[in-house]
Amino acid sequence: MFADRTNVVGRLRGSGGGNTVIFNAHMDVAWGPEERRWMHDPDNPIYYSAWREGDTLVGNGLINDKGPLACTLIAAKAVKASGAPLAGDLIVTGVAGEIGQEPVDEFTAPGYLSKEVGARYLITHGIIGDYAVVAEATSFGVTWVEAGKAFFKVTVLGGSSRYTPYVTHPESLADHGNALVRVAPVIEALTDWGRRYEVEHEYRFDGGRCVPKVNIGAIRGGQPFLTIVSAEHCYLYLDVRLTPAQTAMDVQAELTEVLGALDVPTQLECTLYRRGYEAVGVDELLDATAIAHRAEFGTEPGEAEPQMSSMWRDTNPFIEMGIPAITYGPTGSVGGGRYSAEIADFVAVTRIYARLALDLCNRPR
Repeated sequence: MFADRTNVVGRLRGSGGGNTVIFNAHMDVAWGPEERRWMHDPDNPIYYSAWREGDTLVGNGLINDKGPLACTLIAAKAVKASGAPLAGDLIVTGVAGEIGQEPVDEFTAPGYLSKEVGARYLITHGIIGDYAVVAEATSFGVTWVEAGKAFFKVTVLGGSSRYTPYVTHPESLADHGNALVRVAPVIEALTDWGRRYEVEHEYRFDGGRCVPKVNIGAIRGGQPFLTIVSAEHCYLYLDVRLTPAQTAMDVQAELTEVLGALDVPTQLECTLYRRGYEAVGVDELLDATAIAHRAEFGTEPGEAEPQMSSMWRDTNPFIEMGIPAITYGPTGSVGGGRYSAEIADFVAVTRIYARLALDLCNRPR
């Protein structure tokens, strides 16, 4: 889509008649230094570098997702070097957009685009297959469900701006003229709703659970250089995860009800909608994955932790386009604060990917 954000595709052609299998991972790994200024330690090299500590590999980008990407490349190289025949094609992809930034307000495209330029663009423009394996950290669990998401902007309306000597402080925060104070009961109500939401909308499937979470990811209001006046507007930015059974309209209706019950004037805007999916027709892919996993560990693959089915991963665009897809990979979870994995895990998953490819590509489609 953009000259400086290129997706990469490698294809090992088969003789024909077998399944075409896509291995997918993403190459974008982190925000830039300015986008990390809100963090406690924005210049920590763990966010932008990688290194080895004994038998452990460390680094945000290594875990998410260049380590698993390297595993797919080495697996494909091993399949080719083995000289083993393939009936179907083996495709390995590295995509340029997957991590979670999205355009909003003055943070516009193309700089803040992510998912439009990655797997979705790749599939739309002809990189298709019978099955897809999204190589991301799952601690060797397997899932074929992934959450979608809807982003909302809540505008809290204050009264007319007042110079500090004219500010009053009523008993109820909802009655305060300053939108920055009036937002407090809104945050409390949204937090209470989020607690209920994840319980009421939990999605169960044969491979585990999808637990949709709610996060207040940003707040804006007032002018730091002009604190002598009260703020007329305050903005909250919400990330609401969606199970495959939900739509953004469902969530918008719930939020409208929650906000409408408050004595605080608000406005609600949906700024992003991406659906979540459960793969169908995935049995053969799960079977090949289980066989490869057993050959490595002597056990059946377990369920992925609920968080692994409750975030965004690029199974969603594949499933949306009718390509059965799973997520399966080594240990690590940068979203949960784990920025390391054992070398042995990467070696093991590389062998599993190679076995999976040899098996599934040679099954008749």
